[in-house]
Amino acid sequence: MIVCAGGTDMQEVKRLRRTLTRREFLRVSGSGLVGASLLAGCERRGALNYLPDRAQPADKTTNVVLIIMDSLRKDHVGAYGNDGIKTPNLDALAKESLRFTRPYPESAPTICARRAIHTGLRTWPFKNWRRYKGIDVGLQGWQPIPNYQTTLAETMLAAGYETMFVTDNLQQYDPSMNFQRGFGAYDFIRGQSTDAYRPLWTAPPEKVQRALIRPGVLGTGGSLYFQRYFANTADRRSEEDWFAPQVFTKAAEYLESTRPGTPFFLTVDCYDPHAPWDPPERYADMYDDGYGGPEPYAPVDGSSDYLSERQIRRMEALYSGEVTMMDRWLGRFLEKIEELGLFENTLLIAISDHGVAFGEHGIVGKIPASLWPEVTDIVFLVRHPEGKGAGETSDYYASTHDVAPTILGFSGIEPRQELDGQDLNVILDGGEPEARPHFSLGYHDHVFSRDEEYAMMSRNDGTEARLYGLREDPGMHSDIAGNEPDVVDRMFNDYVLEDAGGPLPRY
Repeated sequence: MIVCAGGTDMQEVKRLRRTLTRREFLRVSGSGLVGASLLAGCERRGALNYLPDRAQPADKTTNVVLIIMDSLRKDHVGAYGNDGIKTPNLDALAKESLRFTRPYPESAPTICARRAIHTGLRTWPFKNWRRYKGIDVGLQGWQPIPNYQTTLAETMLAAGYETMFVTDNLQQYDPSMNFQRGFGAYDFIRGQSTDAYRPLWTAPPEKVQRALIRPGVLGTGGSLYFQRYFANTADRRSEEDWFAPQVFTKAAEYLESTRPGTPFFLTVDCYDPHAPWDPPERYADMYDDGYGGPEPYAPVDGSSDYLSERQIRRMEALYSGEVTMMDRWLGRFLEKIEELGLFENTLLIAISDHGVAFGEHGIVGKIPASLWPEVTDIVFLVRHPEGKGAGETSDYYASTHDVAPTILGFSGIEPRQELDGQDLNVILDGGEPEARPHFSLGYHDHVFSRDEEYAMMSRNDGTEARLYGLREDPGMHSDIAGNEPDVVDRMFNDYVLEDAGGPLPRY
């Protein structure tokens, strides 16, 4: 039996949660019936997060590895039906895992999805959002993990886990973003994308000139973007110097540093295959040859009109090459897990955060209005050390905010805050998690919802709605919103607003 600080066992706490209102529960807990450690300062907005000195001890025989891959499209992985793109290591992992066929991020893009992964809480509908000083991305929800939320790593650390984090995701370098909280060791690999890592004037001119640059663009796809990136990567000499190899090599080194008898939680967050896509030539050559024009290493997010069909094909080939390179070095990391004999007692979760478009709906990259499958459909694999669910699939709407409760449930650790996500171990044990007859998500000022028959996207006030019949049109190409206004209303009012808990905030 697990006993709280106040002397009440955890089953009683759960019963109280079910039978009392939130206000009543807090009043009872304040009287001492429920230990203060359970409530973990996060119960009130604005308080600092609570990391207890002592917590429920971890299962000393089990470890957890969490792998996050940025911008990995589900339909570019062999295990999800793509026969042309080489992802042998992800495919092999999928055969040993429970594979979710309809997973979605609870919100997008990069930082929003990761806030959900690291906390088990929904980030959308982006309440109390504001632009933070020093953060040049003005997307709703793009902000630090709030201080009053407890991170998964903090909970694992308090339970006796060694906690480690390796990433080249430039959005997480800034300590004020709070993604490093709870990790006893972490390594931020510098130089990705627009990371201000090396002086602009060190960029090799020939590499910048080779890029397909859209004049006048200040962000992705502009001259400064490529100057920065190629300055950061000017000293590459071999494949090992690319980012995915560095991330998975460092993660393998962390595995070798773990101590027998002490469980560990390792998060490996690989920014590849995020743009810019410039894999070693042999990877690009797997998917394209004979191209002699400027290289579309990265899209200017939005309309694909500025690109020719040939340039779009080349862009996707570069992306596919980067997917294959990432997969290869993921395989090296998985080999290290096997070499150290860790698969037998390690839960492994592999997930992506969102996808990217290559002109399927007249869009390249990702923008809030592009909530079609190429952007929303993600990879989600759960490999259990006992082989539970191996080779099986689930059509449950699994999501990024399910990661934390699944890891804690596997490890037998009670969360330090009430989580929004579901413990997916229930599925591995042959049961059913809480029903999700529909799913909704948000991206800046746009929303998406779907059920078995329809998918709808709109602005967050319900305007500019598009509706698609998924049975006849799974790729979402024929907008039928004009013919089905009642369905649009239902999917916005009954799905989006219900999940959001009321009207969506406006900024």
